[in-house]
Amino acid sequence: MILRKLTVGLLAATCLGAAAQAEEIRHVLLVSVDGLHALDVERYVEGHPKSALAELSGHGLTYTNARTPANSDSFPGLLALVTGGSPVSHGFFYDVSYDRTLFDPTNVTCSGAAGNTIVFDESIDKYSASNVSLNVVDPAKLPRGRNAKGACVPVYPHSALKTNTIFEVVKSKGGLTAWADKHPAYDLVNGPSGLGVDDLYTPEITNVNGLDATVSVDCTAANDQKKVTAIINEIHGLKHDGTAGFGVPSVFGMNFQAVSVGQKLAKDNKDGSCPTSTHTGQAGGYLDGAGTPSEVLAYGLQKTDEALAGMIQALKQQGLYNSTLFIVTAKHGQSPINPVKVNKPGHFADLVAALPDAKTNPAALAIASANNCSTGPCGFVQDDDIALIWLQDQSKAKAVADYLNANAKALFIDEVLAGDELKLKFNDPNSDSRTPDILVQPQYGVIYTGSSKKNAEHGGFSFGDTNVALIVSNPRIRAAALKTPVITSQVAPTILQALDINPNALKSVVVEQTGILPGLWKHEDELR
Repeated sequence: MILRKLTVGLLAATCLGAAAQAEEIRHVLLVSVDGLHALDVERYVEGHPKSALAELSGHGLTYTNARTPANSDSFPGLLALVTGGSPVSHGFFYDVSYDRTLFDPTNVTCSGAAGNTIVFDESIDKYSASNVSLNVVDPAKLPRGRNAKGACVPVYPHSALKTNTIFEVVKSKGGLTAWADKHPAYDLVNGPSGLGVDDLYTPEITNVNGLDATVSVDCTAANDQKKVTAIINEIHGLKHDGTAGFGVPSVFGMNFQAVSVGQKLAKDNKDGSCPTSTHTGQAGGYLDGAGTPSEVLAYGLQKTDEALAGMIQALKQQGLYNSTLFIVTAKHGQSPINPVKVNKPGHFADLVAALPDAKTNPAALAIASANNCSTGPCGFVQDDDIALIWLQDQSKAKAVADYLNANAKALFIDEVLAGDELKLKFNDPNSDSRTPDILVQPQYGVIYTGSSKKNAEHGGFSFGDTNVALIVSNPRIRAAALKTPVITSQVAPTILQALDINPNALKSVVVEQTGILPGLWKHEDELR
């Protein structure tokens, strides 16, 4: 199918008035409201008809059946949006995961057997003496690997990415690019070149041994506002910090955390560390299975909507609203929505260790070994509302999967993916260094943690995790809600198509045959 750029003359008649004067899309503003479900948008717009979300959906296509393409951690969730792929092509399952070809950060010669955790979270920042992130990555904290010349070097998030990003593609065509996110580890979006984003802004939200803004929806909203200010500066042709000499990016955007935090908090500002909290002691999350937000979550939704309204106003002031495609979606959802479903039985490996035969069964011992491994080629266990298991001895994968299935009830397991079933969705772990040997999807509502801080989480495959908001908006689009199943990886090729760039410039789009979002363009031959 041959498609053209997003102009009035070429959009489907159900979306745009064909008689209107054509105007090219020159900018794409991509916003991820982490945790935002399709249900959240439906309820918010219904209850707030004058809101920014209502305005965007009032001249946009709302995809009510959009889902993330794979497990729903923030890294694969964002990479779906900016690469058009899944872990099959981009190679990331989690921000803290495992690679059988890398080495510990202290192994500066890459000697001995390969295999080590990949830690790409707030712990890799450089910090001041007072535990405030300097908002840059500390290379001494990065895993190490051999580059193309055989040298043992630190592996940055961007260089661990196995495919290119929309930012690299747009920049190669002469466009300006910008992105703002929650950790310096989101250097990731630069792509393998390391140069994809002209203006990258990553104010740390979770300082190790310092202020963790996510203890309160108020402090989180304040961190979001830093990024909102950056976006509005960029809309005015400035850099994120307000300095001159940049220009309006062709593609830019940010992530919001306030909704995600509002969904997760069991009690706002539980440790009292957020001095600006106005919700101290209040419970977050939803009040019922219908998605009624608590006051904490409602505040997160309100502050996010106000920020979107500020972006809309800035675009209008600069005369850019009609030439900007405004996309609101989410890296991931959050599970469970229904509070009565919450079950926090403890960490997955601890549950395995509590089984009657855990001290003698080889499968249980293999899981314990992987979980207790702190560094080196001995495997890893990662859990949230999913469990990912990399085994030291991969030949034991079938035995471990059989053991887990036999103990599914005690371990709150809904599904164990291993062997042929895993290879139907992901690469073969015996030939791909990043793919876990086993993935465990627990029963809906189960979070493998004993933490009292959160009542929801993401990372798994459940409907709450993966069903996310998706609005593609422009003032010339006639509002419509499409129930057609789509995946968020279709956002990336759609962005390139809107900017009149071949979506096949994205390697993941070619590898995974990712299509653009439906409903925006007509077949060229229908217009002749």
